[in-house]
Amino acid sequence: MKRLYSVLVENRSGVLMKVAGLFSRRCFNIDSLAVGETDDPKVSCITIVSSGDATTLEQIEKQLNKKIDVIKIKTFKESESISRELLLIKVKYNKNNRKELMDICDILHAEIVDISKTMMTIQLCSTPDKIELLMQMMASIPIVEVARTGTLALQKCHLE
Repeated sequence: MKRLYSVLVENRSGVLMKVAGLFSRRCFNIDSLAVGETDDPKVSCITIVSSGDATTLEQIEKQLNKKIDVIKIKTFKESESISRELLLIKVKYNKNNRKELMDICDILHAEIVDISKTMMTIQLCSTPDKIELLMQMMASIPIVEVARTGTLALQKCHLE
């Protein structure tokens, strides 16, 4: 099972290393990690996606709460969140696969952001599932380079 951790921390050097070190020492797996400043420049948000059994996921939260630099932790399941990743993928194309590439982009709402006579760079900002789907659909196309962010997530708004 997977869980998202939205961890507000003090924005200073070494904090990310302490959080990552906790995962390393305890042999907890990090599926995805993204860090960025919040609306307050003194606070950063670390979004961590981790997987494991219920006991492991509970231990992760307990251990994160013990860290001095941690201000607040929110945990939620993937189904309780709005999550996005950014993918940039550079592929080689030719006259035989150009139409296929453009169709894939159209279907998944990906954008061609750079193009030359033999290569194109495609951008997709979407759910982790759609990112994976795009990667699978590109399996037959020569991939030159891939850059992918970690998952960013916010808990869904609930109507009151």
